[in-house]
Order: sequence, then C-alpha cells, then structure tokens
Amino acid sequence: MIKERIKIVIPGDDPPQIQDSTHLERLKAYGDLTLYTDRPKDRMEKIARVIGAEIIMNTRSNITWGYNEFVKLPDLKMITTCSIGIDNFDLSAAKKHNIFICNQPGRTAPIVAEHIFGMMFAVAKRVTFLTADMKQGRWTRMDNIMLRGKKLGIIGTGAVGTEMARLGKAIGMNVVAWTYNPSTERARALGITYKTLDEVLAESDVISIHVKLTEDSHHLIGSEQFNVMKKNSIFLNGARAAVVDTDALVKALHSGKLMGAGVDVFDEEPAPANHPLFSCEHVVLTPHNADNTPEGMDILNSGAVDNVIAYLKGHPQNRVC
Repeated sequence: MIKERIKIVIPGDDPPQIQDSTHLERLKAYGDLTLYTDRPKDRMEKIARVIGAEIIMNTRSNITWGYNEFVKLPDLKMITTCSIGIDNFDLSAAKKHNIFICNQPGRTAPIVAEHIFGMMFAVAKRVTFLTADMKQGRWTRMDNIMLRGKKLGIIGTGAVGTEMARLGKAIGMNVVAWTYNPSTERARALGITYKTLDEVLAESDVISIHVKLTEDSHHLIGSEQFNVMKKNSIFLNGARAAVVDTDALVKALHSGKLMGAGVDVFDEEPAPANHPLFSCEHVVLTPHNADNTPEGMDILNSGAVDNVIAYLKGHPQNRVC
C-alpha cells in the first residue's frame, strides 16, 4: 500500500513573502505543497483552501485561525507562522483540537530593532516633516532632539527589546525598562535598570514598545499612560497596534504632549486612507515591514520550513501550544 503524502498548504501569501523562496524545495521530500498567492476573499474560501491539509504555513497575520475554522478541519495537525507573532491564532481552541502552533521567537530581533532604532532617529530629526515641508517650498527651522545622553525607556525586554536597549546604549543613551517579570540577574545581564511602568513613562525621553499582544497587554498604553509621559517625548511602536490605544496616541500627538511618534503596526492592515495617524504631522510610519529585508525574509522562510520538517520528523520545535 502506498502511503498518502502529507498535504501542506500556504493559504494566502499576499503580500509575497515565501512564494519564491528556495527553502520550499526542502519540503518536496516530505509532502505535497499547495501555495496560494492571493488572499482568500472570505472565511469560507479560507477554509476551502486548506481542507484535507495536515499542515498550514501562515505567512500573513491577517489570515486568522480559531474555533470556527478548526471544527471544519479535522485533518489539521500543525500550523507554523512565517513570522514571530501569534495573535492571529486562538490558542485555547488550538489546544482543544490538538493542533500544534509553532512560531519563530526572536529570529529577526536584530532586524526589527534596527528598523525601530532608525524610526527613532527619523522622528528625533523630524525627517519626514521637514522633507515634506521643503517639497512645498518652505525652509522651516525647528529644533531637533539630540539622542545621546537622553533616556530610552523600553517596555518589554524580550528579544527585540533587548536588542533595542543594546543599540540605545551604543549611542550613549541611558536605558531603563519595564517588563512583566523583571529580575536582578536579567537587569545585570542587559546593563539596564528595571523600574515600574509609570516610572519608565515619566522619566524617559523616548518610549519604545516591545511586548507581545496578549489579553494583559491589550491597550497597555492609553490616555492615562500618555498623560504620565514627559512633554515632548518620542513614542515608538513596533510591537502590535492593539498594545496601544490609537485614538489616545493621536490625541497625544495633536495636543503637543508628544514630540512625535514612529509606528510600524496598525489596527487595520493595510491601513485605510483615512487612518487618524495620517493627520498627525510629526510621525514616521511604515507598513508593518520592520523585518522586511532580504535577510529577514530568508530567516523567516527558512525557519518556517524548519518548523514543518521538525514536526514531520516527530520532534516539533518552537511550539506555543
């Protein structure tokens, strides 16, 4: 009897990430891969694309998976992300259906941190505002911010937060941090000082968000937290949009409480043309592409394939549930 080959599906690689990756060749020895280059138009089409699949490779966070999908996919055993975040999965539903969810923790941390670090400089030097101003024929003179000697507040000292702290220290910034589980040993290893959330917000000239999105971190930063921040501070979000109350951020920018903000993540992606942050002058915005470099994409594509092969060999790795 010929053993049926494993069915592996990439349900919607849009924008393109993995479809031209040579790493996909490594899967041919293990199963049959079906790759869709467009997004499913609705939930019914999404489910239809993966019927019979044992493995899903999820390249985009806007394709979500939960109870309503799992009950219709009895063959599904494993999903791997081609990214870090797992907020597009219902983990409790996955556990109930004995579905492994695997991600790639920290693999592109240096690349993401470099992007957010660059955004910090762009905001501090008013790059986008002054460029737009000059294109309109104006020669506006405004004070910028010198970052050396300023205090950088890191919210969340996982892989990206740790790298951001290292970069900040490298240019002479003083780094303080808040995290859910601080320790003296961790602070010593990173060369930073842990403080309460309010202390970090009140003292820092730059606040950079690096916590994962969970029920506890949803709207971790809102009106109350922006009110605590120093006037003319810089705010950076390269985590997930829902960690921050966007309306409160917009209000803080329009009121002059913040000097500016750098944002790579949005509540709705792609961001609509009328997104409220687009009305703010001193912002630097990028379309959720902090790790979107050739090196970053290769790391993530390789890691996703590694996760699939590890699962098929009987020793799944990077399991979150």
